[in-house]
Amino acid sequence: MVADGVERLLAPNPSLMTGRGTNSYLIGAGELAVVDPGPLIAEHVDVLLAAAARRGRLTTALVTHWHPDHLPAALALQRQAGVRVAGHPDLPGVGVPLEDGASIRVGDITLRAIATPGHTRDSLCFLLEREGLLFTGDHLAGEGTVVISPPDGDMAAYLDSLRRLLGLDLRLILPGHGPLVSEPRRLVEAYIEHRLQREREVLDGLATGARSVSELVTTIYRDVPAALHPVAARSVLAHLLKLAREGRVRAAGGVWERRD
Repeated sequence: MVADGVERLLAPNPSLMTGRGTNSYLIGAGELAVVDPGPLIAEHVDVLLAAAARRGRLTTALVTHWHPDHLPAALALQRQAGVRVAGHPDLPGVGVPLEDGASIRVGDITLRAIATPGHTRDSLCFLLEREGLLFTGDHLAGEGTVVISPPDGDMAAYLDSLRRLLGLDLRLILPGHGPLVSEPRRLVEAYIEHRLQREREVLDGLATGARSVSELVTTIYRDVPAALHPVAARSVLAHLLKLAREGRVRAAGGVWERRD
């Protein structure tokens, strides 16, 4: 158990993007929920069902967003065991649509959905309010940063969603990837500062002659392995689109430039 009544089960899908794999969390006693069942890997689905059977009956899968390392196993559980799928109204296969602020009860526990768009349009976090536990999916990671990839990803929305979490009284963050976070406010503040620092680096890069996303990536991510540069390019584009909406940069003739 990683917290009272919460068991973490790691999906066997390690990669550059998923770290050691996707964290799935079993919650409750008797009647159980699982947060982010993960990818469609039969072995992992079997592990989830077996772990749930030792504690009671799995009735609900709460999914933070649609990405293939978080959602597909929920749909498998729906087919195999009649588990209801809860998440954003736009989540594929959702049976229990949850608007921002909606609560869902599973046995003796109640979770509140918190809309946190930015990583994806349909991103939700799930809060065990009394315990101060927040399941964040890919909104926050236990290590590293989160990719914001337009058009589904939106940097302005992401920053707003991060700031929103500062108003919550949190004890523990349980992310979709990486270790648990015991100092939630420090992590959220660090994420905000990291994004604002990247934004400054984008503006500085344009000021010193970079004109394309690839040139900005080469300038900003000098110390990052080249294999990650295509991923970094998505976040750089997200920053540029945010700055363009704010009137601080523009795309002209296929290149980007500051509007100082």
